[in-house]
Amino acid sequence: MNATDPRRGRQAPSVFRQSRITGSAGISRWVAPLFHQMLDRIDQGLEAGSLEADLPDGTRRLLGGRAAGPDCVVHLHSWRALVRLATGGSAGWYRAWAAGEWASPDPVPLFALFMRNAVSLGQLARPHGPTRWIGRIWHWLRRNSRAGSRHNIAFHYDLGNDFYQPWLDEDMHYSSGLFADTDNWLEPLEAAQLRKADAILDRLTLKDGEALLEIGCGWGGLAERAMERRALRYTGLTLSSEQADYARDRLGSGASVELMDYRDARGVYDGIASVEMVEAVGQRYWPDYLAAIYRLLKPGGRAAIQYILIDDAIFERYARGVDFIQTYIFPGGMLISESRFRRIAQEMGLEWRDERRFGLHYAETLRRWRQCFDRAIEEGRLPAGFDQHFVALWRYYLMYCEGGFRGGGIDVAQVTLVKPA
Repeated sequence: MNATDPRRGRQAPSVFRQSRITGSAGISRWVAPLFHQMLDRIDQGLEAGSLEADLPDGTRRLLGGRAAGPDCVVHLHSWRALVRLATGGSAGWYRAWAAGEWASPDPVPLFALFMRNAVSLGQLARPHGPTRWIGRIWHWLRRNSRAGSRHNIAFHYDLGNDFYQPWLDEDMHYSSGLFADTDNWLEPLEAAQLRKADAILDRLTLKDGEALLEIGCGWGGLAERAMERRALRYTGLTLSSEQADYARDRLGSGASVELMDYRDARGVYDGIASVEMVEAVGQRYWPDYLAAIYRLLKPGGRAAIQYILIDDAIFERYARGVDFIQTYIFPGGMLISESRFRRIAQEMGLEWRDERRFGLHYAETLRRWRQCFDRAIEEGRLPAGFDQHFVALWRYYLMYCEGGFRGGGIDVAQVTLVKPA
């Protein structure tokens, strides 16, 4: 499915087939020492947390365990899973899971473990050889030019509003909430999403009658809240026809929702909001995105950005490969290197103010989404056009992302960019 559009009626990737490297006695005895050497290297790279592994040769190993961290259990059914991990990184590890080559009672701590130890593991879980270069070429072909952006957004967001509605909150926010109670996480997701929207809007300090532009307006949740708070002149941009139709129906004639690339936007605005859209821009186009913000803001105007970032210590290795998310979920996507992104913003003349990170809030948001997704599956509320393998892919995606935020190598943040008066 990494090479096809996964919309309704299409099947999931053709990785669901029986592995040819099994745990049979003859083959296992011959290849097992080679794979134990790879496990030795993983063990050496686990500075925090532990991995208990049941292996195809009938042995059990405990990797790591040197310091507190995520603890997980993996049942490795085939050595081929390690081959896929070594050559394909996280995308290969997904293919191994889809093929039944490994399983875990809870994959989230496993993903957290690898993210927590991403620096010390180095290249062990990154793509290598021809797989890496094929992935890079394919990623380049899906770069976010104007035409590429339209295709990439449709790939993810035009799966259909009736796919997202059963498991997002009532206001259809597809970004991290901001919770008040971080000890027990008892607050409803709807309240956390409303607080997130208010936090973004508070950064803009808009008054009645002023103009707000939202780059990546989604299904109109932030717009609706903004217009409840102030009598604003609102314009929202999206490249998803499904989202545009939904937002127009929701917001009515008091708002303008345009099917438009941010690079083609015109006008001058008192404030700009953009919530988790910049990850879909791609590193090559970060200057274009920030130049558009500078051009569209009035002197003294503010932009409030919510973005997902990856630790600068692992950004270069991440950027040289193509991971599971880029392969199967968000073609053309790229998490933010905050130091690089901030430098470009400041070189544009934008002031960087009041950054706030809240990564564990995203982990909890993802956990809630997965709970709702599972209920929707059980109750038969997902559209019938998606096969079981596609549904399993999305469960994996939600677990993978949750583990990433719990591991700490990725984070979510809000920042205010100010154009000098």
